[in-house]
Amino acid sequence: MLVRDAMSTVVLTIGPTHTLRQAAALMAARRVGAAVVLDPDAGGIGILTERDILNSVGLGQNPDSERTHAHTTNDVVFAAPTWTLEEAANAMAHGGFRHLIVLDRGEPAGIVSVRDIIRCWAPARQHVPA
Repeated sequence: MLVRDAMSTVVLTIGPTHTLRQAAALMAARRVGAAVVLDPDAGGIGILTERDILNSVGLGQNPDSERTHAHTTNDVVFAAPTWTLEEAANAMAHGGFRHLIVLDRGEPAGIVSVRDIIRCWAPARQHVPA
């Protein structure tokens, strides 16, 4: 199975000046765990995850004044829609993250998460004897 078969094609994109509270509200409303941050001044495409927001709040930072650009991962590993789910899972395990932005012709085409991969694998592996 390929990344294109598992990825979510509904991609939440936000800007670098959104506050963390705004980002969290948008993520909650869309029921997603990550947002693509488009910031041409910082090199293009980054990712903000629920963990980034949680870490900021845990440090006592104010989500109403903290901006996404300060918490965005810009050194992103991107997946291609033609990657296998095994390739995506290996990239996540090696990098220690749970979301991959999927690029198609240099543009965000989707996001694949650990949850997406598990959803695809669980029915197929359910019948494997223990």
